[in-house]
Amino acid sequence: MKKTKQIEENAKVVNKYLNSKLKGNPKKLYDAAGHLIVNGGKRLRPYMVIKSCQILKGKIPNAMPAASAVEMVHNFTLVHDDIMDNDEMRHGVPTVHKKFGIPIAILAGDVLFSKAFQVISDTKLSTSSTTQLISRLAKACVDVCEGQLLDIKMAEEKKIPSQAEYITMIGKKTAALFDVSCAMGAICATNKASDISNLSSFGRNLGIAFQITDDLIGVMGDPKITKKPVGNDLREGKKSLPILMAIKLANGNDKKIILKAFGNSKVSKKDLSKAVDVIRSLGIEENVRNQALNYAKKAKKSLSKYSGSAKVELIALLDFVVQRSV
Repeated sequence: MKKTKQIEENAKVVNKYLNSKLKGNPKKLYDAAGHLIVNGGKRLRPYMVIKSCQILKGKIPNAMPAASAVEMVHNFTLVHDDIMDNDEMRHGVPTVHKKFGIPIAILAGDVLFSKAFQVISDTKLSTSSTTQLISRLAKACVDVCEGQLLDIKMAEEKKIPSQAEYITMIGKKTAALFDVSCAMGAICATNKASDISNLSSFGRNLGIAFQITDDLIGVMGDPKITKKPVGNDLREGKKSLPILMAIKLANGNDKKIILKAFGNSKVSKKDLSKAVDVIRSLGIEENVRNQALNYAKKAKKSLSKYSGSAKVELIALLDFVVQRSV
């Protein structure tokens, strides 16, 4: 599924709503807050909010504040991530702190975070549903922060984390926002706990499959597609699932070749390419793909009792996530 019509159309509607909510003075602050939103993004999380609402026969206008709020929180995390990582480009444009400076970027992130909760509190849903939306999103924000710190700790420590530790980290850092997107969409349509739980489970498992596949692309991805050098995550010393598996499976000289490139910012292109070839030869891609597919199966199982076009579209998104090519 390349940029399907549904995702494109949904993005246009969400963008219009987001732009209407991110206006104010001082203008520079709101320009900074909307910088990444204006310059790209598929709006996958808002799409999941809306489709999760529709699968339970809910109406799109009821889900729009929640969809917008999730995207604001997502962009808040991107702004602060870019500051922490000192990244200079995102979506092909300068990052917020590079364009506006660090103080304004921090404030822009804070505005996005605060506006998310303001937008939700203005919904026309029942007080009970609105409280649930706020509570769920707040917990997801805490999870993202905890996951980010787990990621930082993993990077700092010399020991190689276990697969279970990696899944815990991405479950918080990445999957929490996918989980809450689907849960919030469900809450916009129903107060039935089992339906909210099913959609929440779908989002969580899709999020884990998404990050596992993303990490595979980060090691073996085609630079023409990823816009990053081949083996980029290996050179940066990222302790992602493909790299953890490769270090564990490799022996003798193969392990030496991988470790020579791992976390070595000065590694030559030749040695980095050698390390990626070794990882390929170990069958890592198939192994990691299977892991992602296992989470995709769990996600599909969560939607087994539902039918209709919204279900078809959510499954298509899931299939796209796990089938992205390297």
